Amino acid sequence: MKKRHSLLWKYLLLIAVAVLLLPVAFTTITILFYEPSRGVLPDGKGDFLSALDVEALWHEEARSLEAAPQADVAASLERWQAEYPDSTVVWVDAEGRRVMQAPDTAGYPASWTRAETIRFMKDGYDADPFTVVAQLGTEGERGFLALTVPRRVFESEPVNRYGLGEYSAIVGTFLVLALFMAVSAMFFYRVRGRLLRLRDAMTSPSAPGGLPEPVAPKLEDEVGQLERAFNDMLAELTHSREREREEEALRRELIASLSHDLRTPLTAIRGHAYRLAQEASTEAGRESAALIDRRIGQMDRLIDNLLSYTLLSAGKYPFHPKPTDVARLVRTSCAGWYATFEREGFEIDVELPEEAVVWEIDPGWMERVLDNLFQNVLRHAKEGRYVGVRLSVDGRGEARIAIADRGGGMERGSGEKGAGIGLSIAELMLREMRLRWTFESGPSGTTVTIDRNLNES
Repeated sequence: MKKRHSLLWKYLLLIAVAVLLLPVAFTTITILFYEPSRGVLPDGKGDFLSALDVEALWHEEARSLEAAPQADVAASLERWQAEYPDSTVVWVDAEGRRVMQAPDTAGYPASWTRAETIRFMKDGYDADPFTVVAQLGTEGERGFLALTVPRRVFESEPVNRYGLGEYSAIVGTFLVLALFMAVSAMFFYRVRGRLLRLRDAMTSPSAPGGLPEPVAPKLEDEVGQLERAFNDMLAELTHSREREREEEALRRELIASLSHDLRTPLTAIRGHAYRLAQEASTEAGRESAALIDRRIGQMDRLIDNLLSYTLLSAGKYPFHPKPTDVARLVRTSCAGWYATFEREGFEIDVELPEEAVVWEIDPGWMERVLDNLFQNVLRHAKEGRYVGVRLSVDGRGEARIAIADRGGGMERGSGEKGAGIGLSIAELMLREMRLRWTFESGPSGTTVTIDRNLNES
């Protein structure tokens, strides 16, 4: 990926532009908008840049009058006082005599001692009114000139060329920062929008098979790379799903064909085993024929289970739910297995209610579930010699079927081996009928409870 397409590179460039723009903007705004504040005298006839400027101008005026005649000095002082009526001017010669003052009512002493002069200069420093003293003559041989100006002159509001005031540069700098923040927010808002679009595509499946739709990459940056990686992963997953469906269809077809092909020779073998049992002349021969018949029956059931599981997982097994009296169905199933359990020496404990308990189920499927559970007890809990079947109804009117044994528990296992396909078939059938089962197993036995799954009702 080229640098110019990178989000990191773009944002670093944005920061660099902002860093370079800040001093340029500050200087430009200062030049364009800022003008030093001026102190304006109340009558509006004149203005000074600042108190320091007043002091500088007064000293400059004194230097220009070093050799001027007395009349010119007096005229200059009167002009200052006339131009700025709130100010006061005074001229004291080298001998301490007051030469002139303006206005006449200023109240300065006619004769000044050195001590009075020093005190006047000391008291006026950094006081109100603002006082400036300048020597007249090269070495002060003509005395000194004093000017007093009220401090309020320098406390007036600053003026600005465009009315922004002396804070215009700071305001402009903050505007540049605000612009940078706005551009950054827009930058990240667009990135966030693209990430949210990708998230929505990932979490909102709409294509066949429950897969998301691919997204259209817009840019060549990191998010664009992520979008392309997502599309590549989606294409690979789609291809994998298609391959899996093809393999599943082929597997189902193979199992169906094998089931049909295996049943034909098994039927013939069972017929010959029956004839062999009839023709056997010894007890050992008849027992061998009976063993062959039982094994053929087991293989037939295994083939039937394998075909049933394949059809169930494909959703092609016939399913006809209807209101069914579960108490009657369980009673019938127990009666069918009673002789088998009795022949194996099992204690049979059946407790069923007399009143009807109705579930919306397929009775053929439910019979097969019970047959698989009873077959499981017979094969794996034979040492306990006990099977208990109970159908109970709680206070809410909800019924549950419990089938218990006294074997060694599911953790211990048994000597009987099997693929466990019978329980898988039972689980699929229960789920389709909106029923659920739970297991409680321990060294003293296992209890399987079947009830309605109210969360799926």
